[in-house]
Formats: sequence, structure tokens, C-alpha cells
Amino acid sequence: MAIEKELFRQVMGRFATGVTVVTTSSNDVLAGLTVNSFCSVSLNPPLVLICIDNNSSTLPFLRESKIFAVNMLAKHQEQWSRGFATNSPERFEHFCYAPHYTVATGAPIIKDVLAFIDARIVAEYPGGDHVIFLGQVVAMGTPEHMGFVDEHGNIQSEPDGQPATNGHGLHKEEEPLLYYGGQYRHLTRLFHEPSLIEEQHAENVGEAARN
Repeated sequence: MAIEKELFRQVMGRFATGVTVVTTSSNDVLAGLTVNSFCSVSLNPPLVLICIDNNSSTLPFLRESKIFAVNMLAKHQEQWSRGFATNSPERFEHFCYAPHYTVATGAPIIKDVLAFIDARIVAEYPGGDHVIFLGQVVAMGTPEHMGFVDEHGNIQSEPDGQPATNGHGLHKEEEPLLYYGGQYRHLTRLFHEPSLIEEQHAENVGEAARN
């Protein structure tokens, strides 16, 4: 029995995701689209994947350039998510007027995003009505730190005291823009459960203090 597309959307919509804008540059033309089908794949070497609709106007630019940047949006950047998801002259001719800079590959990094990944495409796979791109990370950054990946897959952080990015102005406590159930969402500050890593770190600190 065929699965109803609307039911499939509803089910997948129950999985909360962050919101990103995937960008690239080919022959001095900037292109970008809103993407939430993004995830990390490997730590060594650092790899990520993105899924792009076969009908996306950005797809030819990704194939030509062989590069992309993943811009992880903060909660105040909903306008970039909406802008890069619409078919408009502002998007196709003016890159939504988004202020940007480049780091390693030449793919544009939108200013003040929560974090970014700068990658080179190393593989492409068919995925039904989407294309799956595997990207090898060459640079990454948050408001506090920026790092580059060397030829051996090792991540080299910027020296202490260096700015995390070119003009990155976010406060480190900025929160992400989320998407759930077909709507944009924000985190609440009223609840925070320590992760297993945080709990283990606290245990180790306590044990060290006792010793």
C-alpha cells in the first residue's frame, strides 16, 4: 500500500530540527536555500551531508562549484529561512541582501549565524526526489571559536585571542531557530537537563577534588 505523502510529512514533522541555509558560489554567482535535512556523518574525517530537492534552483550551482556552507540560524534569523525558501528576485538576484563573508572554500557565510560548516563535496548520491551530497569539512566556526581541517583530517583551532569569524557578532548564549510540526519554534529557558557528557564531567571534577 502506498504511503500518503501528507501523512509522511506529518510524521516527519514530529522530528524537531534546527534550521539552516545552505549556500554556495559558482562563477561569482551566489546561491542559497533553506535546508533542515542536514546532519553530521563522520568525525574522522569530518563529514556532513545535505539533501537537496531535484527541482531546486540551487542544485546546478552546487554541482558546478563542488562546495557548500551550512549556516545554522539563530532564533532572530527567521527572515533568512523564509527568504531563502521563496522564489523571489531578492533571493535569486540579491542573495536576500544577506551580509556575508567567506572563510575557506569561497561559499558565503551569513554574518552572525549561530555556527557554520564550510565543506567541499566529495560524493553525490540519488535519494528519490532529492540528491544527497556528502561534504568534507574544511572549516567550521561558532561565535567563540573557528577551526580549519588539515590534510590529515585534524582540526586546528584559531589561536587564543583571535576572533571566531570575520565579523561574527553573536553573543555565545544566542539560541537556535527550530522547526517542528510545520512551524518555527524557540527553545525555552525554563528547562535544561544536563547531558550525559556534562554529568560525567561533573563526576570527574568531583572525584579529582576529593583526591
